[in-house]
Amino acid sequence: MAALREPLPATLRITGYRSHAKEILHCLKEKYFRELQDLEVDGQKVEMPQSLSWYPEELAWHTNLSRKILRKSPQLEKFHQFLVSETECGNISRQEAVSMIPPLLLNVSPHHKILDMCAAPGSKTAQLIEMLHADMNVPFPKGFVIANDVDNKRCYLLVHQAKRLNSPCIMVVNHDASSIPNLQIDVDGRKEILLYDRVLCDVPCSGDGTMRKNIDVWKKWTTQNSLQLHGLQLRIATRGVEQLAEGGRMVYSTCSLNPIENEAVIASLLEKSQGALELADVSSELPGLKRMPGITKWKVMLKDGQWFEEWKDVPSNRQTQIRPTMFPVKDEEKLKAMNLERCLRILPHHQNTGGFFVAVLIKKSPMPWNKRQPKVHQKLPQRTGDAEVTAANSGNGIDCIIEEPALAENEDAKKLQELQNSDMEQGKKEGVCGPPPSKKMKLFGFKEDPFVFLPEDDPLFLPIQKFYALDPLFPKMNLLTRTQEGKKRQLYMVSKELRNVLLNNSEKMKVINTGIKVWSRNSDGEQFGCAFRLAQEGIYTLYPFIHARIINVCIEDVKILLTQENPFLSKFSSETQKKVKDMAMGSIVLKYDPDPEKPHDLQCPIVLCGWQGKTSLRAFVPKNERLHYLRMMGVEVFKAKRKEEELENKTEEARLAQIEEGMDVEDKEQDLVTKMEAEIGEESSQSPVESSAMEIENKIEDLDQSSKDANTHVNQESKETDASNVKD
Repeated sequence: MAALREPLPATLRITGYRSHAKEILHCLKEKYFRELQDLEVDGQKVEMPQSLSWYPEELAWHTNLSRKILRKSPQLEKFHQFLVSETECGNISRQEAVSMIPPLLLNVSPHHKILDMCAAPGSKTAQLIEMLHADMNVPFPKGFVIANDVDNKRCYLLVHQAKRLNSPCIMVVNHDASSIPNLQIDVDGRKEILLYDRVLCDVPCSGDGTMRKNIDVWKKWTTQNSLQLHGLQLRIATRGVEQLAEGGRMVYSTCSLNPIENEAVIASLLEKSQGALELADVSSELPGLKRMPGITKWKVMLKDGQWFEEWKDVPSNRQTQIRPTMFPVKDEEKLKAMNLERCLRILPHHQNTGGFFVAVLIKKSPMPWNKRQPKVHQKLPQRTGDAEVTAANSGNGIDCIIEEPALAENEDAKKLQELQNSDMEQGKKEGVCGPPPSKKMKLFGFKEDPFVFLPEDDPLFLPIQKFYALDPLFPKMNLLTRTQEGKKRQLYMVSKELRNVLLNNSEKMKVINTGIKVWSRNSDGEQFGCAFRLAQEGIYTLYPFIHARIINVCIEDVKILLTQENPFLSKFSSETQKKVKDMAMGSIVLKYDPDPEKPHDLQCPIVLCGWQGKTSLRAFVPKNERLHYLRMMGVEVFKAKRKEEELENKTEEARLAQIEEGMDVEDKEQDLVTKMEAEIGEESSQSPVESSAMEIENKIEDLDQSSKDANTHVNQESKETDASNVKD
């Protein structure tokens, strides 16, 4: 209780996604942390940040500097700007320490198919994406993350978080996690149900573990919260294990310490799995993390203070509020076999964090209700291509999915199946993945644009391929746009595996966003042979396939490119000038490779998008990314606030403040303007360095359209979540 009454330390995580995580760590330790030594604010000595002992490779840190001190203290302004700017770039994530645990316990490999069931606001999703891209030399890992959230508004916040990591392997969808649909994929010409190797099930909870940062929990908490959420948590967890592949791992977590939301859900899941699930022993994982074992005995309490030890003691008029699954298992043998002590309970005083519960489940065989039934006569759903039928399991009120028999039982069913398949094939040939028809499911919020894959013979692609000398292995089938008519302004890219998911399930799921932008239309480029310029967001994915228009630059050249708006060619090294001399004008790739013989220079490679003009060379890099690279090279980028700038910067500061608040957004509701930020923030917040005169017209059109879109979003009705249900 004493620990709960103390303010929560701020924690930050360096994203392990790019090869320069080590450079950021070096910069933090050698520059910013050193400047904090012996610093006093309001007469108090500033405590040095400490690394979290249990987080791998010193990539997570906690500090007792409050947000108020960071913002108000002039001595800390430089450090504060660094944190905000690097967070916008996706290089640092302000995330609560305990919230970092579930992704680590999932043991993700780059080939894993992952489902994040209740993903918003996205800090754990970001961790999962980083793990997929552990090897930056592989542009398209075989695995992917499907990040889902029931709240349409929070989905856009999720998009904003995920977009910082520029991955072609993430898809954001908008469904109720307890009934998220079965998806189909093509495996060697056969339709198969998509089963995930890893499932993260971080469910909505009463949030009593978050009292240190959510002061409202002290006033609003009642025992009723857990009683109301228990059923939903069990349904979501059940749906999660149904979609888990055999041998797969699911992590169930809450930011609550209440056994009714934790051990009771796990015990109920284990009991009805009839041996298909087991709790994994993770006592040897994350050494250094202090934890308590799960508990096996608890009582259930009503709002009025009545306690019940067993279901049979509950009066009939209370049996709608209290359910049998909320009580501990009485059979000692059954209880022992469950190994509930393998759950993890992290208490606030263990290592100065919030409270948290984690359970790791392994699926050993199909769930009893998912096993293929012989001779099942079921009416097939019409024209959806679904491969499942829903049946009610009256024992626990949870919808269970029974797989469709391999062979249709009669000729009618066969014909219907053929019709469905031909419909789907037609849609796939056209490469259009539109939003699901409104009759099929109830949709909330803004109706998304379709995802249209570029046809193999699209004339748009040939000049691009020729101009950049793309590798014959370049997966052009993975290119998509968000429009069926009119000029294609942007080209996006997804991995082959996500393309498979999109093409086979367009009528089943509501996709909010997927893919990364790789090319942007630049009409002035047509005269030089290509109307599309490279986009910085997708350059690390594209670079391995590009064989022309690459200029290797030295570190001094990089500094010029990032500090000057449109530098003349004469300012660059003679080597660079020679390379540029014989190259046609237009979009280029600027590549810096570290020199191991100069250990004091930046020791990680950098790839930038640029534009070669008649007499100049410039970089097209978003402002925060530009500042990030300069910091890594030791260039001082701090600019103290001056009075004349303050008026001009008010809007930008408000936006940065909102984003900084977003570092702790686990308990804040965002409005739909986040969608606009997520989709066009890169355009509207870029610095002059990345804007060329030839694009001004395009940009004005984009911003006009975007503001219209934003107004549309704000006017759309969206499903409101219960404010009392806090999810970390």
